[in-house]
Amino acid sequence: MSTLCQDRSSRWQDIENGLQFIQSTLPYPGTQERYEVFIQDLVRNLFGEGNDVFNEGEWMRSIEMYTEALSIAEYADSEDISVPTGTLEKLYANRAAAYLNIGLHDEALVDCEKALQLNEGNHRALYRKARALKEMGRHKEAYEAVAKCSLAVPQDPNVIRLTQDLAKMLGLKIRKAYVRSKVRVYCLTDHDKPMGMALGMPDVTPLPAIVDLAKNPLADTHEFKQACSNCYVKTGLGVLDFTLYTEEHKCKKDILLGRVKNQQDKSWKLIRPRPTKSQYVGPYYICKDVAIGEGCRYPGHCTFAYCQEEIDVWSLERKGFICRDFLFDPFGPTSKINLTVPKILQEHHGIFMFLCGVCFDHKPRIISKTNKDNPSLCSHPVTKHAFEDQKCLVHILRENTVRYSKIRPYSPQNQMDICRHEVRYGCVREDECFYAHSLIELKVWMMQHQLDFPHDLTQTIYFVSFQQFTTPLKRFGPPNLKMQFVCGQCWRNGQVSEADKNKKYCAAKARHSWSKDKRVVLVSSIERKKWTTIRPLPTKKPIPSQFEICMHVSTGKKCQYIGNCTFAHSTEERDLWTYMKENNIHACQLYEHWLQSQKPGWSEEASNSAIKENGKQIHMPTDYAEEVAGNHCWLCGKNCNSDRQWQQHITSEKHREKVFNSEDDQNCWQYRFPTGTFRVCERYLKGTCTEEELCKLAHGNEELKEWTERREFLLMKLAKARKDHLIAPNDNDFGKYSFLLKDIK
Repeated sequence: MSTLCQDRSSRWQDIENGLQFIQSTLPYPGTQERYEVFIQDLVRNLFGEGNDVFNEGEWMRSIEMYTEALSIAEYADSEDISVPTGTLEKLYANRAAAYLNIGLHDEALVDCEKALQLNEGNHRALYRKARALKEMGRHKEAYEAVAKCSLAVPQDPNVIRLTQDLAKMLGLKIRKAYVRSKVRVYCLTDHDKPMGMALGMPDVTPLPAIVDLAKNPLADTHEFKQACSNCYVKTGLGVLDFTLYTEEHKCKKDILLGRVKNQQDKSWKLIRPRPTKSQYVGPYYICKDVAIGEGCRYPGHCTFAYCQEEIDVWSLERKGFICRDFLFDPFGPTSKINLTVPKILQEHHGIFMFLCGVCFDHKPRIISKTNKDNPSLCSHPVTKHAFEDQKCLVHILRENTVRYSKIRPYSPQNQMDICRHEVRYGCVREDECFYAHSLIELKVWMMQHQLDFPHDLTQTIYFVSFQQFTTPLKRFGPPNLKMQFVCGQCWRNGQVSEADKNKKYCAAKARHSWSKDKRVVLVSSIERKKWTTIRPLPTKKPIPSQFEICMHVSTGKKCQYIGNCTFAHSTEERDLWTYMKENNIHACQLYEHWLQSQKPGWSEEASNSAIKENGKQIHMPTDYAEEVAGNHCWLCGKNCNSDRQWQQHITSEKHREKVFNSEDDQNCWQYRFPTGTFRVCERYLKGTCTEEELCKLAHGNEELKEWTERREFLLMKLAKARKDHLIAPNDNDFGKYSFLLKDIK
């Protein structure tokens, strides 16, 4: 290791001396041949330094090195000195890899083309060209490029994976390659691995993505159809065991079906509504139960996809590139869909608010609003910042925890996609990143882009506030029913009492407690115009595919199983239960959804500033977090109002687990968790290892490779947490993750 450091130090000294000399007008103290060798060595040293910093994850730094080397090569040409063509093509190809890792696909494509002009058989440049074209949505061109690459390196796993992904997008048949004996296998080097985070951006202006929701980007590869429960019938026990019957009938067309074109499997798959209960922004995966051919353990509530068609639609739908209402017309209607603030809030809930931008960007994050005594300043108890000049727009979502999502100002340079670094381990470029760091930020950007909305943030919040209170709200519940929540005790006494202003007590003189167990939901149908109580959705048994009316009630008798009957006791109850089932709404969530439909931002958590327990009022940490500035952990969604409380939180085991874990980790890794010893078990290779899962060594090169990649990923999460002060400076005890602080053995 020390020898390597000395070599790099010596090389960097040669680079600095070389750059200092060529920037001067001094004549070279030697022959023209020696001067040519001097220039070529300088280019090679910059190339080698660029490769080393690339492998360390410093992609912006590597771009600087490659660019400097190419500039010197251009300068050398003016001095009648030629730099080897092989070096130039590698410089372009490697700089393209760096551009890909920071999301500059246009620049990567240009460099790949330059490398291929020098050597049309450069398989690394072909592979990276295909990657760039794929990310730009030019799938057919990407497939043509990767096909040429596949002929050169047919067994490279990266090329195979990319080829299959593009073939699937284009609806081509996926086939295995014939493997000859003693075939030489090429490797695309570590430049093509997603090793680390983007640490900077070159001084360029990327083109914004043009989003037209009225178009169907899947029209070339997929076909879609509308159906209903009468023509799309379940014919087996599996979640995919459905058959579409095409006999003429009065179809409601309330179900979306899809399938990939030119596939052997011609069956239509159900495309369920995209789950929107969480702020999860990682890639979608197939439900593990469905993947192994079993029934889903959470039917009706599973947030995983059941088929690839669902993944394709959900992924584009979440990014805002598609609207399921327009999937049936490949050319799309003439009208455009315009996003509005109420539409965004109906999907994501929560409210928009201005907070102090200086406090919000502080490490660790501080939440502070305007000062009550002086609105021109923020509420920070010590450093009172000028609020108006440095405020930032934030989306606030209260669930079990409090989540704050910053909405940065929109500009034409913004890319209409989620930052992949932010999803996995946190983007270190923060506000300088052109990609959205949350779904809500992406939707606000799209709204501004579609409406050609002014880019000034002050006007943005004015528009948000104005529409939030003036635009008609989407109705909640079945279209034939009216709904309201009343005090259960008053209802039993023949009174209809709703909640008071603070939603703590009912509005009656008795002021009964407004809690979950003491309120009931009433519905009134257009036909009967009579208020009827609705029992909670039965969940003790598997929810039936279709609710039926109780046979006792249908004959005019009293049900003998009132508390346990899983059949509906009225047509209104049946309609509401069906609505809840189709929209994945639990009984405990019905009240919250109804409140949100009455007014955006309303919620039980928002109105209750304290919790009662055993008759005593118990204040929660979040009760004061917005009144008095305090540290906020964006990983856990927790506010802390004192340094002591903050230190207790960031040293807790639950918080540390959050630092190193993400929601999609279970789907990213195939092998065991790294043991800390990074070498292959010799006994395993010989077939004599008996320790199996308890062995401290890797069982094969593939497991060792994943361990190394996983270590790099965890180190990035650790670096981001340290940067945001989510880990105490002197804290180096991370339990099973402590191996990250040691050298690889």
